[in-house]
Amino acid sequence: MHGYDEPVYLISVVSKVLSIHPQTLRQYEREGLITPSRTEGRMRLYSQKDMDKIRMILRLTRDLGVNLAGVDIVLQFKEQIDELENEIEELKNELATLKKQGTIDKSKSLIKKRHAYDIILFGE
Repeated sequence: MHGYDEPVYLISVVSKVLSIHPQTLRQYEREGLITPSRTEGRMRLYSQKDMDKIRMILRLTRDLGVNLAGVDIVLQFKEQIDELENEIEELKNELATLKKQGTIDKSKSLIKKRHAYDIILFGE
């Protein structure tokens, strides 16, 4: 079995599976919406993750009528949301660890500075 991020599918396979013209896939790449891997011979290889992203692009363009500039914005927002969700999960795990260790003074807050914003966690 291949990993989710492992590039294994040729453009012809992706084109056939997703019912999309290969030139459309090339256009998505030129627009910076997808970035398939390349073999040493410069052939495009797509991963399952790439295919899922293309499916999302197709839903946005075909079903919702979003243009490619709008798709780019949606994908950027989705990436930011994913990063923030990962950060929240890390902070939850860190807070749980601190609670187990009993190192949180319940009368004080724990402030973590990450990126350009503050996250303030209060004790119970």
